[in-house]
Amino acid sequence: MTILLAGDIGGTKTILRLVRAETGEPGKLPALTSLYEVTYPSREFVDLVPMVRQFMNAAQAALEQIFAPVGACFGIAGPVLNNTSKLTNLGWLLESEALEKQLKIPQVNLINDFAAVGYGVLCLQANDVVPLRAGVRDPQGAIAIIGAGTGLGQGYVIPYAGGGYRVFATEGGHTDFAPRTELEYQLWRFLKEHLNIERISTERVVSGTGIHSIYSFMRSRGICEESPEMAQAYETWQQEIGKEEKTVDLAAMISQHAIHETDYLCIETMNLFVRAYGAEAGNLALKLLPYGGVYIAGGIAGKNLPLLQQGDFVEAFNQKGRVSSAIEQIPIYVVQNPRVGLIGSALCASQMLAHPA
Repeated sequence: MTILLAGDIGGTKTILRLVRAETGEPGKLPALTSLYEVTYPSREFVDLVPMVRQFMNAAQAALEQIFAPVGACFGIAGPVLNNTSKLTNLGWLLESEALEKQLKIPQVNLINDFAAVGYGVLCLQANDVVPLRAGVRDPQGAIAIIGAGTGLGQGYVIPYAGGGYRVFATEGGHTDFAPRTELEYQLWRFLKEHLNIERISTERVVSGTGIHSIYSFMRSRGICEESPEMAQAYETWQQEIGKEEKTVDLAAMISQHAIHETDYLCIETMNLFVRAYGAEAGNLALKLLPYGGVYIAGGIAGKNLPLLQQGDFVEAFNQKGRVSSAIEQIPIYVVQNPRVGLIGSALCASQMLAHPA
C-alpha cells in the first residue's frame, strides 16, 4: 500500500486528493482509492505549498491519521518544461525539486493537465464513459485523447510491452483549421477578417471560444432573425469580453438551446461545431491509428452529449475518403467523469514510483 498526493491545478480552482494505491498483478494498473479530497480557490493562496500543507492538516484531522505521501503528481493548466511550470495568471512558479524539499515528499512530478487526462482514461470504469461507437478495441493499441474546452487539447497514450504506459501531450489543437464544406470556407474567411489574422487554427473553431465565433458567424449571415433572449445575451457577452467577472456564459446558452431545439441560430451553430469536432477527432485518429480507442474529454463534450450522439460527429469522423476504412472500427468514447485529470495525476504518481526515470 502506497499513499500518494494528486492535484489538478487551474487558474480558478485547485483540487487536491489523497490516494491509496495498491499494486495488483504484474502488468496491471494499481487500484487507486480516494481517501480525502478538497477543492480550493487558487487565487486565495500565494503558492501551492501552503495549500498542500493546509490540505494535509485537514486530511489528518478528518481521518484521524497521520499521512506521509511518498509521491505526488500535479496536473497543471499550462506548459510544463523540465518539471517546472510558471502559472502567470496566479504568479506561481512550481518546480518539482523545490516542492519535494518544502513538502517533504520524496518524488514530485509536474505534468500538463491534458497529459493527466491521458493517464486518467486508463483508469476509467464502464460508467465513466459513453461510447459513440463500440468499434473493435485492441487492448495493446495506442489511445488518442482530444478535448475541447477553453482550448483544444490533444494527446496520446502508448502502452509499454511489460506493463505501464507513456503519455504524451501535444499541441495538435493549434494545427490549421481545414474547411471541408462551402459553409466552413465561409467561416474560415469570416474568422480571418473578423480577427484580422492570417492563419486560423483548429482551436479557433473547436473550443468554447469557437462556439462564440461560430455563433457570431451564423448571426452575420442573416439566415433568420435572432431571438431577443440571445440578442441580449450576445450584447452582454460582447461588453464583458476581457473582464474577469462575467454574467453570461454564451457557449452554454447556445448549446442548451441547441439540445432543446429552441433556437434556430443556436442549432445551426452547434451543428457546425459538432461536425468540425468530429472531423478533427478523425484527423487525429488517422495520424495515430489508435486502435485502443479515441477518448473525447473536456467539459464541452460531457455537457453536449446528446448533440454528439445524433450522428454528425461520427459521420464527420469517418469521412476520410479512400482511407476511411483505416479508422471506421476505432472505438470512440465520451468521458463523463469530471475528475479524469485528477485520477490521471494519481496514476502518474504511482507509475513514477514503479518506473522511476
